[in-house]
Amino acid sequence: MTFTRHYAVWPRELPKSLALPRTSVFANLEISARRYPDRNAIIFYDASMTYSRLFREVETMAGYLQAQGVAKGDRVLLYMQNSPQYVVAYYAILRADAVVIPVNPMNRAAELEHFVADTGARVCLAGQELAGFIAPLLETTDLEQIVVASYSTYAAPDTDLALPAEVAAPAWSQAQAGMVSWEQALAAGHMPSAHTAGPDDLAVIPYSSGTTGAPKGCMHTHRSVMATAVHRSFWNVSTVNTMQLATLPFFHVTGMTGSMNSPIFSGSCTVIMTRWDRTTAARLIERYKVTGWANIVTMAVDFLSNPEIGQYDLSSLTTIGGGGAAMPEAVAVKLKTITGLDYIEGYGLSETMAATHINPTNRPKPQCLGIPVFDVDSRIIDVDTLQEKGPGETGEIVSNGPQVTIGYWNRPSETEAAFVEIDGKRFFRTGDLGYYDEEGYFFMVDRVKRMINASGFKVWPSEVEGLMYRHPAIHEVCIISSPDPKRGETVKACIVLTPEAEGKTTAGDITSWCKEQMAAYKIPTLIEFVSELPKSPTGKLMWRALQEEEWQGKA
Repeated sequence: MTFTRHYAVWPRELPKSLALPRTSVFANLEISARRYPDRNAIIFYDASMTYSRLFREVETMAGYLQAQGVAKGDRVLLYMQNSPQYVVAYYAILRADAVVIPVNPMNRAAELEHFVADTGARVCLAGQELAGFIAPLLETTDLEQIVVASYSTYAAPDTDLALPAEVAAPAWSQAQAGMVSWEQALAAGHMPSAHTAGPDDLAVIPYSSGTTGAPKGCMHTHRSVMATAVHRSFWNVSTVNTMQLATLPFFHVTGMTGSMNSPIFSGSCTVIMTRWDRTTAARLIERYKVTGWANIVTMAVDFLSNPEIGQYDLSSLTTIGGGGAAMPEAVAVKLKTITGLDYIEGYGLSETMAATHINPTNRPKPQCLGIPVFDVDSRIIDVDTLQEKGPGETGEIVSNGPQVTIGYWNRPSETEAAFVEIDGKRFFRTGDLGYYDEEGYFFMVDRVKRMINASGFKVWPSEVEGLMYRHPAIHEVCIISSPDPKRGETVKACIVLTPEAEGKTTAGDITSWCKEQMAAYKIPTLIEFVSELPKSPTGKLMWRALQEEEWQGKA
């Protein structure tokens, strides 16, 4: 038995099942480079990189990694912003038969320590603006080497585009033990041994925070990464002539899939932006005749809010879509008026390497997750009894498909808890509450897990609490969400200070400390000092009571 209710609205030109290549993700680059050696794979602030050059640099960097002792199955940190070097690094790690550990560029000291300790990574490829944050770990962890990339060396020196500070900065040239420049690594001229990774080998471990505290790695094989790359190229009709604008970060599975892996599979070109800028985005769409743009709703809103948007030729666009939050109806109408296009919403998680559900391009529904894509079986079940629900009934969204993670890295108990067997198949429990309608379209209702969605950034309270407990002045802390007119939700910390810190520690002190310890979007924007936190008779923190009180008080 498989969920097929959505077949009635399935795009007529597409098959309902896709046979996936039985090759590694790296093989996609190798094949495209052989097919289209002189075509552009990347455009970066007016500088272009052909497929033959991209392939050559990937081979050389893979050789360098192997020369540093990186072996098959080893984990390598990739701590960089969107850039040509990110693409080279990602595919070089795969070429070396190793596993990519994509790290959010907003992560800082405590978070980086966790990634190194959890994965056992000994090598990191980092952007120069981030190298200083991870360099101290060369002394305190098993990390042995950092390859430092300077984005400016890949941008056109005479570009008239507004460059982010990271791209405009002079190239990194510091001499420090355990650190080498990107150019030094390539100049070493090492060539890699034969590529042996196959579809069942680990390829990428993106980290997804959960309700138990520290971030956990979602293990993805070459097969699961291949699945969304292939699915995306067919659903959005990506060809060698497609031009994709990359504004979503590559460390996140949506940007990784839609703006990097899928274009490389089809041999098309990606126009990369390191930092979001609505004017630069519009100029790039016009200049390079961009056809596709994957984004989050907040980007689309900002893009359309540009008072000069009417001055740009956006007629080349054929697809715009994304997720992160529901697209407001008024914004969708404005988008349709300006571009003639519907905003195609989708749904996926780090555990599913991006989309399991996407709206049909010919029949999208507003504020809708979409329908299950190729070979995905998705159901709605009762959170407690695990019994299946019918149309219009709310329950937990569960999915089975080729893109679903095989489990969490080094967390067998959490892996077991994350799956349920239905009709002899293993379904991933998303932790999201939703329902499907009579036509098989899925809709989001709420979240089972305790999560804060701040401008599309997922903040997990237990992770932030775990980091904040390191502060010597904090006796107890509870993280909740608070309504915010701009972010939708924002992070609030309810803190009980230690007796010694009472009257001496300010909210500013806490905030300053947090800025050094965690990503900016996780930092509490509201801090309230309380004498005690509500607890159940068993001593369990009653966060929901604080949460409800906060929202009722702001209503």
